[in-house]
Amino acid sequence: MSNCSSIPQCLLLPLADTQELQLWHFQLFQGISLAALLGNGLINTSTACDQHLHTPMYFFLLSLSLLHLGCISTTVPKSMANSPGTPGPSPTQLVLHSFFLSLFSS
Repeated sequence: MSNCSSIPQCLLLPLADTQELQLWHFQLFQGISLAALLGNGLINTSTACDQHLHTPMYFFLLSLSLLHLGCISTTVPKSMANSPGTPGPSPTQLVLHSFFLSLFSS
């Protein structure tokens, strides 16, 4: 009995076959990413500008915010650009992207 667990394409592709669902998906992820970018930008600005927030706890929060900014600004636009109508990235590109994301995140 052989193992047949290979998946040739993304499982979420059939969920957005219609144009309206693709636009809703794009707008949803764009809104979420903009909200996250705005929140992280506010954390960065407030920590940098207010002298009372120059404590180790807020510097740790600032470093987490910068890490989150880097992760969001690389993964979300890439996933939005690879809409279901376009051919997706190759498995090699996915592995390399995951490797470098985890390498630079840690």
